[in-house]
Amino acid sequence: MALPAKNVGGNVFWILCIMGFFAILSSTMSKNPVLPSFAKSLKTPEGFWTGFVAVASTIPGILVSLPAGSLSDILGRRKVLLISSVIFASAPFLYLFISVWWQLILVRFYHGFATGMFVPVAEALTAESFPIKRGERISLFSSMTIVGRSIAPLLGGSLLFITNNDFHSLYLAVGVAGVTAFITALPLLGESQTVTKSGNSRSTTLKSIIRGWRSIAKTRGVFVTSLIEANQYYAYGSVEFFLVKYLGEIANLDPLLKGAIMTGQLLMVMLSKPYMGRLSDKIGRRAPIILGSIISGLPLVAIPVFTQFPVLLLLSTIYGLGFSLVTSSTPALVSELVPIEAVGSGMGLLSTMMDVGQTLGPVICSLILFSGLGYAGLFSSLTFVLILSCIGFALFKVEKTSLR
Repeated sequence: MALPAKNVGGNVFWILCIMGFFAILSSTMSKNPVLPSFAKSLKTPEGFWTGFVAVASTIPGILVSLPAGSLSDILGRRKVLLISSVIFASAPFLYLFISVWWQLILVRFYHGFATGMFVPVAEALTAESFPIKRGERISLFSSMTIVGRSIAPLLGGSLLFITNNDFHSLYLAVGVAGVTAFITALPLLGESQTVTKSGNSRSTTLKSIIRGWRSIAKTRGVFVTSLIEANQYYAYGSVEFFLVKYLGEIANLDPLLKGAIMTGQLLMVMLSKPYMGRLSDKIGRRAPIILGSIISGLPLVAIPVFTQFPVLLLLSTIYGLGFSLVTSSTPALVSELVPIEAVGSGMGLLSTMMDVGQTLGPVICSLILFSGLGYAGLFSSLTFVLILSCIGFALFKVEKTSLR
């Protein structure tokens, strides 16, 4: 059992929340809405390379989340969080020196390491700091990052408008947010190391990482839960991209109404997550994950049937509620399925699966859309994936290794 370091339940958690807000604000503003225009101004070749610019920052998340989580198990969470904060602070200023398109890919790749390291380690620290409130607290941290992600496009778009598309001015603002995240993280240097129940600090040997990975490999429930997470983000990434297209091409809604529908969904996720996490702390993780998978899946199959704004707003909001129910429980469940010395590795695997799902979703759904099945086939396929994963999770008995 992990014993929280002094004041970790209060001070460190709010440091993580504030850091998360500015870090995700910075990373999101670096791509939305500026990235397509910036890439075009650099004469990025159309086709594969344009798409690669878009996904360059997600690849490090797939590559580094598990190793970063494992490293935090042996070196301590705070050291890894500080490393990620250095990347958040330094990456934005590299955009100022970009002169050719391939340099943009390299900078985006470097920038992606920050989020890939930060999120799973911050969730691991939160989980071990609040053993009986981990669902609520992880969800509250997630909501703070969503606030940053929500503000970023509006702030970035406003800066581009005011400066007449001056990319350098925007990336200076991105840098200010990144440096703020770094400054916010500095108090972590003064916090004491989390210790185990026996009073020993974390081991710093390679054997510790191997033991952590073996623990995860022996715990099938971690893979089942991670698969649920991957499927949720497979659908989320697809909905985030293709619902906007559907609203414009088929429903013929103006930009204001499209924005209202997507904002309604995001607000539902942001506001409901802490309450859904608290619910899972009280009644367990299993029921919210099963119910949330159903609630998130059913509205999607109905979307292509309607073109009216009120109905689409309702369906999008219900989907957001289901997504919130599932993703407020999955990180807490993973933290309960693995030994305390492998919590970082467990969160790293969960984050890796999330990135894989969110990356594959739009790609596969593009093939479905243009195969002749249209939006009906696309959204129905998302419902099928979510319901199928729900059935698999319901049939699989997930047992906790301990109640830390």
